[in-house]
Amino acid sequence: MILASAAHPIGMASSRKPKPADIRSTAVPAEKLVQNFPRLHLSLQPPYPPAEAKSINSLPHESGWLYEPKWDGFRCLAFRHGDEVVLQSKAGQPLGRYFPEIVAALLALPARRFVLDGEIVIRSGPGLDFDALLQRIHPAASRIQRLSQETPATYMVFDLLIDAKGKSLTATPLSARRMALQEFAAVNINLGAEPNSKRNKKTDSTTTLESADQRIMLSPASSDFATAEKWMREGAASGWDGVVAKRLDCEYMSGERTGMVKIKRIRTADCVVGGFRWARGAKASAGEARESNSEHATERPTEEVGSLLLGLYNKDGELDHIGFSSSFTREERKKLKSILKPFMGGEGFSGKAPGGPSRWTRDARDTEWFPLKPKLVGEFQYDHFSGGRFRHGTKFLRWRPEKKPEQCTMEQIRPAKRAG
Repeated sequence: MILASAAHPIGMASSRKPKPADIRSTAVPAEKLVQNFPRLHLSLQPPYPPAEAKSINSLPHESGWLYEPKWDGFRCLAFRHGDEVVLQSKAGQPLGRYFPEIVAALLALPARRFVLDGEIVIRSGPGLDFDALLQRIHPAASRIQRLSQETPATYMVFDLLIDAKGKSLTATPLSARRMALQEFAAVNINLGAEPNSKRNKKTDSTTTLESADQRIMLSPASSDFATAEKWMREGAASGWDGVVAKRLDCEYMSGERTGMVKIKRIRTADCVVGGFRWARGAKASAGEARESNSEHATERPTEEVGSLLLGLYNKDGELDHIGFSSSFTREERKKLKSILKPFMGGEGFSGKAPGGPSRWTRDARDTEWFPLKPKLVGEFQYDHFSGGRFRHGTKFLRWRPEKKPEQCTMEQIRPAKRAG
């Protein structure tokens, strides 16, 4: 059995509770994070597409799977060669300037070359704080530096792509990579030892970290199905939003959804905002706007955004309209107009566009919508998807500036029924 680690408290990251992320400050298009990467003397170069997971409905029960917690953070590849460290997001963007404490922690490791795969999270009490993580995506270096001290991030490592000798492990099966990662962690990552104690090369990877100042952690993993079930039931308290299952016999499938699946507690999708509708009447301005007609349909549009129109890219690379979201608080709704203003007048949906009048629309003005440049990506919770669209309105959860619009495809919304 691959070494297991039970669900564990993550520990307090800071005594100061961070403020909720402002909807306006976190609405950043992915292109704003794009920068050039330095050339490193490694066999893998950033940007390198990380392996991705396919959504399924339930935990695979067959033998040959390794289960891991699904962390609620930013996916990140960490490259090091000598005195240079590069952090890369899932979308291929540099993240180092936003998380200087992670860069410093990686530079402090004894190994001077490696490539790791993991997730950047911010701990808060026993769980995680995604809002605090979003606040890091900010242009002001002074603010980032301050937040790195007030609410420091932690890098949860779950794969090793290049070892300390510079050998690429991407063509080896996960079972071998995980053992190599555990050996790497035993030598390089201080698993809860005292600051001045000698590193133990035989440290068991089941050891957990509870030190608030520890910035690098080995993510738990288990091949035991009962443990994975427990993580699904109880992991929310630790900030886990589900479980990831990986085939032990699978090599590292860069940029593909092969050999790895994810099972989430709630259904969510990362969608592109391709357009919007203005709110109507008093009820709409109070946050109850609807796409369909209502008793207030004869009233003039308000100055507030009523709903966001959501899209996903189809197999032909066209952006199809698949639903809407109007689940914003009164204060958030007041800010949406300024958020959307830079993207107004764009091409909107290049595939299926919001439709015309239906049996539910008595007023043609209810079908009026305004296109946006497809730049903003958000995560939305939904309850049912069929016929190429969400059957009900979705709930806005947060913006995802670390994800490119073209990564938001129909594939994520049409999960396989079971793993192979």
